[in-house]
Amino acid sequence: MFSAKDVKELREKTGAGMLDCKKALEACEGNLDKACDWLREKGIAKAAKKESRIAAEGLCQIKVEGNNAVMLEVNSETDFVAKNAEFVNFVDFLAAQILANDVKSVDEALTISVDGETINDKLVALVAKIGEKISFRRFEKFTKNDDEVFGTYKHMGGKIGVVVVVKGANSEVAKDVAMQAAAMNPTALRRDEVPADVVERESHIIKEQVMAEGKPEEIAEKMVVGRLNKFYKEVCLEEQAFIKDSSLSVLDYVKNNGGEICSMTRFEVGEGIEKRQDDFASEVMSQIQNS
Repeated sequence: MFSAKDVKELREKTGAGMLDCKKALEACEGNLDKACDWLREKGIAKAAKKESRIAAEGLCQIKVEGNNAVMLEVNSETDFVAKNAEFVNFVDFLAAQILANDVKSVDEALTISVDGETINDKLVALVAKIGEKISFRRFEKFTKNDDEVFGTYKHMGGKIGVVVVVKGANSEVAKDVAMQAAAMNPTALRRDEVPADVVERESHIIKEQVMAEGKPEEIAEKMVVGRLNKFYKEVCLEEQAFIKDSSLSVLDYVKNNGGEICSMTRFEVGEGIEKRQDDFASEVMSQIQNS
């Protein structure tokens, strides 16, 4: 019905194990195309079982073409898989496809079809092959004008990614700004972008701290303003001390080079995802005892 050569070809096409390939060919009476579909269906089943797992590792990728750019985050369960060549190639491929297609959401991006296969199909096949939950978490697309430049930077092998748009300055200045954002983790570009509830909460904390020091309420309220200024210098990119010259703010550095910062976006892999705390030794012992 089928030969060892057929098994080998199916394995090369899908990356599935030898035994799974034999089972697929048996189930599909030797038809390679149907066997590929059979394995994909099994992959979907395996992927569904992994949905409850936590994927908080992974990679940020940035791709720029002319006046357009994209930054995305794809997650895996372990850092080991995040360094896997097939995982890295998938993330690169995904960035290129999103940049080339007019999609506005992760769900839309997963429907992009390449050579008769959707991005979701490829993701499911990768999950089945690697054996970990892999999730395409988010992306953002950017468009700049001809008088603007992108500044991009990836830190720690893609654990942090930053894209800034700077007007009037050169790409070196823009890259310096992106590096600043990667290193110092600002949450906003400037004061008016800090959410009002964040400012209100910080003001309340500062006031309570000052009053705990024995200051009367009216004095504490005046001191809130000064301490809020310090808070803004920590969380607003433009107000941070420039890492290459602390006598300058980032805003001053860019202005001194004839530019202004139009936007800043920073991704950090796994931010906001509650990471599982594993006792690796206990897990290994449990597996040994149950084997």
